[in-house]
Amino acid sequence: MLPHYLHIGSAQDLSHDRRAYWTYRALEMLPGFLAWGTLIATLILPFFAPTPIALFIIAFDVYWLLKAMYLSMHMRATFSTMRRYVQRDWDREILDIVAHAPELRGARWDDIYHLVILPMYTEPYALVRESFLGLMRSTHPREKMIVVLATEGRAGAPAQETAERIVAEFGSVFHKLIVTIHPHGIAGEIPGKGSNDSWAARQVVSEYINPSGIPHERVLVSVFDIDSVVHQSFFSMLTWHYLTAEKPTRSSFQPVPLFTNNIWEAPAFARVFAFATTFWQMIQQARPEHLVTFSSHSMSLAPLVDVGYWQTNVVSEDSRVFWQCLLRFDGDWRTVPLAFPIAMDANVAPTFWQTLLNQYKQIRRWMFGVENNPYFMYGFLQNNRIPLRTKLRSLFFMIESSHSAATHSLVIFLLGWLPVIVGGSAFATTVLSYNLPQVTRFIMTLAAVGLVANVAISVALLPPRPPQYGKRAFLWMILQWLLLPINLMAFGALPALESQTRLMFGKYLGFWVTPKARHATGGE
Repeated sequence: MLPHYLHIGSAQDLSHDRRAYWTYRALEMLPGFLAWGTLIATLILPFFAPTPIALFIIAFDVYWLLKAMYLSMHMRATFSTMRRYVQRDWDREILDIVAHAPELRGARWDDIYHLVILPMYTEPYALVRESFLGLMRSTHPREKMIVVLATEGRAGAPAQETAERIVAEFGSVFHKLIVTIHPHGIAGEIPGKGSNDSWAARQVVSEYINPSGIPHERVLVSVFDIDSVVHQSFFSMLTWHYLTAEKPTRSSFQPVPLFTNNIWEAPAFARVFAFATTFWQMIQQARPEHLVTFSSHSMSLAPLVDVGYWQTNVVSEDSRVFWQCLLRFDGDWRTVPLAFPIAMDANVAPTFWQTLLNQYKQIRRWMFGVENNPYFMYGFLQNNRIPLRTKLRSLFFMIESSHSAATHSLVIFLLGWLPVIVGGSAFATTVLSYNLPQVTRFIMTLAAVGLVANVAISVALLPPRPPQYGKRAFLWMILQWLLLPINLMAFGALPALESQTRLMFGKYLGFWVTPKARHATGGE
């Protein structure tokens, strides 16, 4: 039987225990309290103590610059690895390791099945078909692939018609192609990707994998967004990493999300955020001790079944499953960086303003991953078998990460000038008052120079330019980075601050499906 704290979605699930409820509520309020405390202090203190605040702002800007340089080196390292990895012959390398160790950690490579789950809502056939074409192009033996198109019952007849067309075209391509229908209105569930994924996995395990006698340790589960298009070498690369991992059944496997399927169609602000998200994931790949599962990810079926599948009562099931496993296996869990891209869609809607709104809602949903903070912190209080070092490292990184997401860009680009404006006549005559804007401007200029590397990498990651876009489109791919400060605030700090504020007041988000478009089609 699983520990009770593994199932918690919010403090409401502990309402029967007053002490536990308020402990969890305090942990839910902590991120918002820290964020608003920082912003309010930065707004008020310049009126009373402009000199200390000005010194703090300079120190903060320097810290931010050094941190940006440090993270940029990690990003470039991952980019270099990615370029090498997409050129490697992973099928040959699997044969090489098997030749030296026919039984590697108890699992032969040709006994490993890939269970691929593609959750679908109302996406059109053309978009879904592109994802299946990507799977069909795989160099890994397709007779070892069990593909699940996980549909939603609430999507109605159109979704089932799409599923029927997919089965008609691809039904004989894989070892097994299964369509599941997730019922609407199951008690205790949040309608969304996590509940759909879990329903699909449970159905396939109970109705096919278990009756077929396939050991769970020999099944690698990959859950992808329906707009994901995998590289032909993806499953061979994933198999290699599984075979060579130190603890394959105590590991998640994380590729790099690359939002480029429709990048040429996206407006500039959506392109900047798409690349910024990819860059952050590339940075985390070079820091595996901080890497948490995000969006598309893979893991062995054995621990997934052990932990009770993905939680169905949270928004951020993709990252929550990492913390479920970390708590379930007493800290013995890690995310293995694959340094390998998986192509997905950028945010595109029929109109500019709808894209703007959709982008904000999508990021707000991602930022609501802060709901994982009270979850693992409460779990740490309950589980004394997790090493203290693991607890402290997770606490520092996740608290710092959520706090910086909601505050750093606002402090740097907006509030850093307040001491000069409101510091009064006494402060206005000081050397520090004169130098604060100069120092801040100089630091921002150095940071802008560092953007050159980002621009170069973003251009290198672009897919071929469609013929309907002229050569000047490349120029806009460079100039778009001038929008980065606005993007960091409007599509970074503000949705993060809203998410933390909602969590602080117990106004929990539901799962919002992101409509996407590729060549005038929609997606999830």
